[in-house]
Amino acid sequence: MTNHYPDIKQVCIFGTGGVGGYFGGKIAEAFGNPQFKDYDIYFIARGEHLRVIKEYGILVKTTERPIFAEPTLATNDLNEIPSPDLILLCVKSYDLNQATAAIKPVIRDNTVIIPLLNGVDISERIRGVLDKGIFLPACLYLGTHIESPGVINQSGGNGVIMFGPDRKFPQYSGENVKSFFTHTGIKYEWNDDPLPPIWEKYIFIAAFGLVTALTGKSLGEVMENAEHRKTVEGIMAEICAIAGKKAIKLPSDIIQKSINKAHNFPHEAWTSYQRDTENKVQCNEGDLYGGTIIREGNDMGVTTPITQSTYKKITDLYGKR
Repeated sequence: MTNHYPDIKQVCIFGTGGVGGYFGGKIAEAFGNPQFKDYDIYFIARGEHLRVIKEYGILVKTTERPIFAEPTLATNDLNEIPSPDLILLCVKSYDLNQATAAIKPVIRDNTVIIPLLNGVDISERIRGVLDKGIFLPACLYLGTHIESPGVINQSGGNGVIMFGPDRKFPQYSGENVKSFFTHTGIKYEWNDDPLPPIWEKYIFIAAFGLVTALTGKSLGEVMENAEHRKTVEGIMAEICAIAGKKAIKLPSDIIQKSINKAHNFPHEAWTSYQRDTENKVQCNEGDLYGGTIIREGNDMGVTTPITQSTYKKITDLYGKR
């Protein structure tokens, strides 16, 4: 492992959907400034979304302002891009294994990989495939989706990337990535222990994801319904019990804190899992939430009756995908 950590100049957005499109658009816009004349950003996308981006660029409707930008190249073939300094891995959990295998041939020892997807076992899954690269565990709160091909819509969340060190390379401080984010206007928060923020995010998105998927209600509607909110809190308590068994250091008021985060999103905001179940897409993140909580509970000796009941009702409605 080399001790040289180069400036971040070659960036790959792997998965230019809602999250990837949001950050890719912001970075691509910054790269249009003269100070970034030697910098390149590559979008990995597919289908009609890719075609529109290649022809017209990407439009990101943020809560602050619209952003229109063009990447250096948009493609579905990693062989068309140089080995990147930074990869933002922005796929859904069910595509993670395929995505990790895809990036393996193009990364170097000092390529930085930041996964921007939900889950509490992402580190183990990625390190099970990649034997090189610097992997920085991360999470963020961001409500985005593809509104139409080439158009990303942000419905909420602050877009702050919370990330921390790779246990395999504790000497790496992330300074080149921090500098890059600062200069391109990407908000971030470095955590010496990234696991608590990741579990805090999981507590929020898993509980609300399961309940919104089951009820078909928005975040605001769930918050207004006493029964739905009680289910959310029950699922959160089960996840907290698992985290406690794993010695994850969470605030004592984490459940109330997580409930309060829903106020950062518009009343009508949907979760990505809910959106996928409603649209009956081929794959969804049900196993990431219901399946993971149940399995982790079994492994750690924690009962999860509320999660089990909720997830069973969802799979009865939509099946396991």
